[in-house]
Amino acid sequence: MIQKKIEEIIHNHPVVLFMKGTKDFPMCGFSSVVVTILKRLDIDFLDINVLDDPHMRQSIKDYSDWPTIPQLYIHGEFIGGCDITKELYEKGELQKLLNIIYSHE
Repeated sequence: MIQKKIEEIIHNHPVVLFMKGTKDFPMCGFSSVVVTILKRLDIDFLDINVLDDPHMRQSIKDYSDWPTIPQLYIHGEFIGGCDITKELYEKGELQKLLNIIYSHE
């Protein structure tokens, strides 16, 4: 049931960040870094606070087969956590991914 909910969230929103806290009040440094990057790029994204639901916190890790939070999804595709997002941003690759998505909307 929760896996289906995750899938619906990911596929119904162009950019989704499963994180600790919210985009307005990140509750960990790694989530804060990803939020800062997305805000710097002026990207509208859905934030899912995994601290509100322990079941969601574990289920998103199972869904992606990725052990840590935050987790960034763009157009239904798992991008990665903080380090991968930061690396893609620094190389300009994240911007390209996001421009491609937003040009199709």
